[in-house]
Amino acid sequence: MSNKKNLTKELVSINKVKPNKNNPRHIKDHKFQKLVSSIKSFPEMLEKRPIIVDEQMIVLGGNMRLRACKKAGLKEVWIDMIQGWTEEQKKEFIIKDNVGFGEWEWDLLANEWNEVKLKEWGMEVWQPTDEDYNNFFEEKDIDIENNEKIILEYTKEEYKLIIDKLSAIGGTKETAIFNSLML
Repeated sequence: MSNKKNLTKELVSINKVKPNKNNPRHIKDHKFQKLVSSIKSFPEMLEKRPIIVDEQMIVLGGNMRLRACKKAGLKEVWIDMIQGWTEEQKKEFIIKDNVGFGEWEWDLLANEWNEVKLKEWGMEVWQPTDEDYNNFFEEKDIDIENNEKIILEYTKEEYKLIIDKLSAIGGTKETAIFNSLML
């Protein structure tokens, strides 16, 4: 669809960039505020992920970023101008730019990334509800009222070592820890 000679990357006045009236994606209020905060705290990322515009400076990719940049008080934004595309190619890009093809690896995120940072960066981190806990304990025939929770933090290396040791003991992680402590 594109080739390098048809892109021009530059820093321009934010007032020159026009939002796309036909943008099919929107961000809800709390997610939009997270995007604004993200831009304020790390504006350098915008050069590496510029707003994509056509020859008329209409946004093809990055409508919500443009809106958030304005809200964040930026006076200039990085753009990549696409030239020579047909209207059909522009429409295709608008959709494909907003389609999320991948899925998150939740275990990897939970074990390798800081949950607070992920939230600060705008990611919606799964938070168990009381219903989730109740369903878990009902399935296990465990009385939730008589259980306590211990949260431990380890380095990546320590965590891997502990998981290996717990796997060798067998059972759930909770059972393996309990049985180890009761020796």
